[in-house]
Amino acid sequence: MSRTIKKSKMEQNYNIAELNVLLGVSGAIAAYKAVDLASKLTKAKAAVKTIMTKNARRFVGAKSFEAVTNSAVFTKMWHTSDEYKIGHINLSQWADIVVLAPATANIIAKIANGLCDDLLSTTICAAFGKPVLIAPAMNSNMWQNPAVQKNVETLKEMGFEFVGPGTGRLACGDDGIGRMAEPKEILEAIIKNSSKEQ
Repeated sequence: MSRTIKKSKMEQNYNIAELNVLLGVSGAIAAYKAVDLASKLTKAKAAVKTIMTKNARRFVGAKSFEAVTNSAVFTKMWHTSDEYKIGHINLSQWADIVVLAPATANIIAKIANGLCDDLLSTTICAAFGKPVLIAPAMNSNMWQNPAVQKNVETLKEMGFEFVGPGTGRLACGDDGIGRMAEPKEILEAIIKNSSKEQ
């Protein structure tokens, strides 16, 4: 006898099947949550490609993302599966939406100031005009630093969207603002953004 499993309201409203999601992962302890996000996106039938920074790979391995997305992970400017293509341009053109989770103060500053010194920052620069969703993750003092807030405001004025950060226990042991939004929250933000684009 089969039993019917009632889906949540969010699951009933999935509208991201076949959406091309470019997931950018920068170097924060919350990178492990990005694996769960990638898994949830894949389960929702979105196509996911992942870019990881060097520091992101200190926290979680590329193989984790490859396993849940069934797709290669991109880590270097000049190394792609299609060597004749320019990696950052090809990835930015492929994406329907770019999701940066977790986003450190460093990558936020790079994007806000047009600095392109690795594959992730260069690809996001090339993706200007595409929807970009940023999920910050950092210590409370870093998040509240006026320089960081200035960069956040600059990005918001440019049309970048933010989800989080949340408040709670941080990796350093402090309690405060700076936690990366939970994968479920980020997924809901992607669904909402996708609905606006349709």
